[in-house]
Amino acid sequence: MAHYEPPITWKDHEDIALKLYEKFGDDFTESKIYRVRFTELIEWVLELSGFEGKREECNEGHLEMIQAAWVYEWRDNQK
Repeated sequence: MAHYEPPITWKDHEDIALKLYEKFGDDFTESKIYRVRFTELIEWVLELSGFEGKREECNEGHLEMIQAAWVYEWRDNQK
């Protein structure tokens, strides 16, 4: 039986960050994550499996929270 994952939306910052970390791993360091253009970040998030948010629901606040959560995820994996 397949593991059910609830759909992810723009408010699920930690879930998005985890999926971005799983996708890019350590290729993106803290400074690189903060330099990602929001236009690129939006595209990456929209491509994630299980993501059901709409482009027009996204705002700068969501993107900033996603970046911060991604940095924390990256830091947690550097130990």
